[in-house]
Amino acid sequence: MNGSSTDTRQTALWSAVIVVLVAIAGGLYFWLARAPEEAAPVSEPSAPAPAAPAEPQIRHPIEKARPEPAERPKPLPPLAESDGAVHEAASGLIGKDVFEKYFYPKEIVRRFIVTIDNLPRKKLPQRYGLAKPVEGKFLAAGKSGNMTIAPNNYRRYAPYVRLADAVDTKRLVALYVYFYPLLQEEYQNLGQPNRYFNDRVVEVIDDLLAAPEPKGPILLAQPKVMYEFADPALEELSAGQKIMIRMGPENAARIKAKLKEIREALVSGAGN
Repeated sequence: MNGSSTDTRQTALWSAVIVVLVAIAGGLYFWLARAPEEAAPVSEPSAPAPAAPAEPQIRHPIEKARPEPAERPKPLPPLAESDGAVHEAASGLIGKDVFEKYFYPKEIVRRFIVTIDNLPRKKLPQRYGLAKPVEGKFLAAGKSGNMTIAPNNYRRYAPYVRLADAVDTKRLVALYVYFYPLLQEEYQNLGQPNRYFNDRVVEVIDDLLAAPEPKGPILLAQPKVMYEFADPALEELSAGQKIMIRMGPENAARIKAKLKEIREALVSGAGN
């Protein structure tokens, strides 16, 4: 983990957390009650209908997280035209200037899906990151053989943690449900036609929550240009879990607390 590549991986977590936070929460005002659908006239088919694609196995149906509707919802835009709606929703929550400071405004749904899906894997693709790089350089302390993550490095992520803390979980989940059809559509477009994206979100949250919490300074190694964890067990963790460790114990604890709230709302409907 050199300075730039470490920051790229770090910002992927903010994409996962804050966009599971921000891109979801800001547009609660879009979420209005669904009007009853009119029954379609019944007619006998003249020929057998073609077989429908296999439906994904669902462990955590999004309906559990659906808030009580109050009025007719604003229709979702087509996936290819969704950037404006998501941008407006996030800006409505945290402010347009704040959103544009921290996030890229193009291909938001795709960037979100790619980030989420890869956090439990060993590596994160640098393409389609959603959050902009954290300001400043990665900071290490000490010399070779006794090198650690510098405590001052953790402070660089404090603004992101404060932003995550400020997002209301109920509003967050309501907007996630609103945009969910677009998320599922893009998840299928990106090679998962038989999987359910909300299940993947819960898997990713569980992986992040399972990140170990080492005590004391985290030793680093630098076999070439990039830093690595000196402890092989830490170096073998998923990309998401390694990011949780790199952000520091206090930041990680606050992010885990928010993730627990989100998971509970997604699985049991506690956000209603």
